[in-house]
Amino acid sequence: MGEKTISGFSKLSKRGKIKWIVENFFKDPDAVTKELTSYWHGNAAQQKVLDGFSENTISNFPMPYGVAPNVVINGKTYCVPMVIEESSVVAAASSAAKYWMSRGGFKAEVLSTTKVGQVHFTWPGKAEDLFSFFESVKGDLLTDVAELTARMESRGGGITNIELLDFTKDHAGYYQIKLYFETCDSMGANFINSVLEAMSANWTQRVKANTDFEGADQDVDIVMSILSNYTPECIVRASVSCPIAQLDSKLSEEENMALAKRFETAVKIAHIDPYRAATHNKGIFNGIDAVVLATGNDFRAIEAGGHTFAARSGSYRSLSFCEIRDNEFHFWLDIPLAIGTVGGLTTIHPMAKRSLDMLGAPSAKELMEIIASIGLAQNFAALKSLVTTGIQKGHMKMHLLNILNHLEASEKEAELTVVHFKEKAVSFSGVRAFLDQLRGVKNPISSIATSK
Repeated sequence: MGEKTISGFSKLSKRGKIKWIVENFFKDPDAVTKELTSYWHGNAAQQKVLDGFSENTISNFPMPYGVAPNVVINGKTYCVPMVIEESSVVAAASSAAKYWMSRGGFKAEVLSTTKVGQVHFTWPGKAEDLFSFFESVKGDLLTDVAELTARMESRGGGITNIELLDFTKDHAGYYQIKLYFETCDSMGANFINSVLEAMSANWTQRVKANTDFEGADQDVDIVMSILSNYTPECIVRASVSCPIAQLDSKLSEEENMALAKRFETAVKIAHIDPYRAATHNKGIFNGIDAVVLATGNDFRAIEAGGHTFAARSGSYRSLSFCEIRDNEFHFWLDIPLAIGTVGGLTTIHPMAKRSLDMLGAPSAKELMEIIASIGLAQNFAALKSLVTTGIQKGHMKMHLLNILNHLEASEKEAELTVVHFKEKAVSFSGVRAFLDQLRGVKNPISSIATSK
C-alpha cells in the first residue's frame, strides 16, 4: 500500500501520531510539529478532557468565541455566547438584538418537546396478526424497559407513547415500532438509543415465543434501532413585532410601509423558491449553530432536523414567516430544536459549562427559546440588509480583517487600510493593491483603482 499507510495508528501516542503524519505528509516536519503542539491546551487535565471527545486526536482546532449582548427574550436580558468563524454573524445578531430591544424584544415559546426513536424490522407474516399481537404486548414492552426509564421518569420524562407502523407497501415486510420520548433537560440520545436496543431484543423474543405464529412467522429481523434527528414535535417559536411606523425612525410612514412590504416579499420568495430558501435558512443556522456549539450541543443533529422540517410540505421552504396585519409588522420562526443542558458535552466541556453559566443556567426549554431567538435575529439582520443597502458591503467590511491577516499586514498598515476603505468597496485585490502601494512595491499586481 506504500509508506503513507499504517497499521495500529490508533495505538500510537499523540506525539507518535504527529511524528508519523509530519514525516509522511509535510515538507517541513519540525515546523508542523511545533505548530500542531502549540495548539495543545496549557492545562494538561483540560487537554485530556478534550482528547476524550474524539479519536486519533493530535491537536485542537480553535474557533472564535464571541457574544451577542442586549438580547431581550420574554422580558429577560441575555448575553448570548456564539462560536462561529464567519465574519459578520455575531455583529448581525448583536445589531438585531439591539434593534428589537427598544421594540419589545423577542417573544419565544416552546410548543412541544417530544423526541422520537424507531425500531426498524422486517417480518414475513400477515400485518393484521402482527398488529393484534403488538396491542396485546404493548404494555409488557414498556415494562421490559422500566429499569432503563425509571430515572428519566423520576425527572418527569420517559416514554410518552408507542405505536406500530406498517411500511410494507414501500418495502416488503418492513415495519417500525415508533416511540415518543420526553427527556427533560437532557438531549437524551444515549438514553433513547439504550431503550430502543433493549426493546428491540425484547420484541424479538416475544414474537418468537408467541405460539399463534408458526415457523417463519416467528422470525423478526431487527434492521436497526436508533433515534431520529427529525423532531417535528419538539418545536420552539420565536417572534418579533412592532407597529410598521416604528421600523425606522428616519423613514416616513409610507417609506416604512414600503420597507415592511419588501421584507414580507423577501420572506415569501424563500417560501416559493428552494434555491433562495437554502440560503435564507443557512443564515438562520448561522445564528442557531453558533449558540448550539457554544453550549456543547449537536449542531449537525439540529441542522438535519431543521432542514427536514423545512421540507415537510414536499418542497424546501423558509423556516421563518412574515405578515403585515393592521399596520403591524410580524416576523417569526418555527423550528425543531432537540437540545439539552445536562449530560454530554454540556457537562464536561469547560467552555460549554461557562456558556450555560453566562445564560443563567437555563433549562432545556429556555435554551431552545434563546437559540431560536438568535436564529430569528440573524435572519432579520440579513433580510433587512438585503432589501435595503445590500448585504455584501457590510459583510466585506467585517471580512477586511481576515484579508489583512492573510496578507500579513502590520498594525500600522491595518489602521491605514481600514481608513482607506471606510467609504470604498472591499475586495481582496483592492486591499492587496493598497498594501502594495504602502509598501512601495513596484508594478503591483493590482491597480489601486480597483478598490474605488
